[in-house]
Amino acid sequence: MKLLMIEDNKSVSEMMSMFFRKEKWDVEYAYDGLEAIDIFKKDPEGWDMVTLDLNLPGMDGLQVNAELRKISPTVPIIILTARDSESDQVLGLEMGADDYIVKPFSPITLIARIKALHRRAEMAPLGKNGAVAEESNDGYDVVTSHFKLNSKTREAYLSGKPINDLTPKEFDLLKTLAQKPRQVFSRDQLLQLVWDYEYYGDERTVDAHIKKLRQKIEKAGPQVIQTVWGVGYKFDDSGVADK
Repeated sequence: MKLLMIEDNKSVSEMMSMFFRKEKWDVEYAYDGLEAIDIFKKDPEGWDMVTLDLNLPGMDGLQVNAELRKISPTVPIIILTARDSESDQVLGLEMGADDYIVKPFSPITLIARIKALHRRAEMAPLGKNGAVAEESNDGYDVVTSHFKLNSKTREAYLSGKPINDLTPKEFDLLKTLAQKPRQVFSRDQLLQLVWDYEYYGDERTVDAHIKKLRQKIEKAGPQVIQTVWGVGYKFDDSGVADK
């Protein structure tokens, strides 16, 4: 795995470097926001993972997160920060981060979350700028009246149009909902099903990912992720008009 750790606290980077070496990962370090953007731009498609501190010199971490998402819509990003307010957490997720860990954290926990996120992201390479590969007629393991999804190639289509630039968590959230159309999932259920480690985050994490997922779905067609007030969310494409 090739990982970019954006962290201004060198003691944290040095501590994590021991664990990264044990995993035999190729890790590069950036100590301020502007440096991080420059390093990432050198090989945008070569990174498997980014860990990002929010309190950075040069450029704030949330701004860095936004710039990274402009360059690569799909690279997995884990935010590491001492900011533990819900507003900062939700804002980071809404801006495209895949996960959020509050400092101080256990190195073992970070390694576990990196591995969990990477397992989803490594399923298959995406096309240029995160676009899905050309649609085929075979291999779709989730098929409804107007939607189909291929887990191996990470392709998802609504009414024949690709849903592009899905992050690993967004793709798995969509798959989880679409596998059981019209079944309502609570936020707690989605945390357990989509985040495959013991997750201590606020349930608003789900809301933030749903918001971003809906924005990408709407570029392909009608909205199929519905809110069931007081309960959670469901996938329902029964109201999508036939071509």
